[in-house]
Amino acid sequence: MIARLTIVRYPGWMGWAGFLSMALFRLPLWLQKKSGFWKLMGCGRNGSFDKTPDWRQWAILQIWEDELQYNQHPTQIENWWRFFGCEKWTLLLKPLEGHGLWDGKEVFGSLPKQSDYNGRIAILTRATIRMSRLSHFWKQVDSVAEKMSTAPGFISSVGIGEVPWIKQATFSIWESKEAMKNFAYRMHEHAEVVRKTRQENWYSEEMFVRFQIIENEGSLKGEDPLQRNP
Repeated sequence: MIARLTIVRYPGWMGWAGFLSMALFRLPLWLQKKSGFWKLMGCGRNGSFDKTPDWRQWAILQIWEDELQYNQHPTQIENWWRFFGCEKWTLLLKPLEGHGLWDGKEVFGSLPKQSDYNGRIAILTRATIRMSRLSHFWKQVDSVAEKMSTAPGFISSVGIGEVPWIKQATFSIWESKEAMKNFAYRMHEHAEVVRKTRQENWYSEEMFVRFQIIENEGSLKGEDPLQRNP
């Protein structure tokens, strides 16, 4: 199985074109039958779960069960990005380990909870937040996002989501699993949020997946995100 995450940034005041693309891209993605799962998503401004959308930045995730069936974005989508002069960052990802569901499905297949991989790693943390717990969740987010950006071993992150405030995800990249675990379990603020999500049942659905980065191409805001924290 292989996944491709593409983050696209529109120039200047062209964010409206990104918003429009979330409707227009559905047909060419639906026609691309070899991709078993895809999502069109918006992005937040602070690199993590975020209440404030970045109207210039948008995301597409696609998954192929057979790596040999992987292909490029549909021509209509590539032409759209080219016409509007978009900046594009694309990652090819191999799912390694994880748990949880997306729309009730194991979209990355049946994964082990642990693997022997020890290199640079990408993490997708996704949740559907219960309406009754929205205020509890958003009160905790900012402090954790600020700590993550300065954590040892952190490289880069982007906040993505299907529905503002409710269906949210963070895609982050770390030098190693050890660095990620040190942040997740030893940093007090993050560990406290994890405890509360379980105790207070914040999520109606959640998923956590770790990936090996197979390819990295392009840039965001004029730089390669993987080189931000060498």
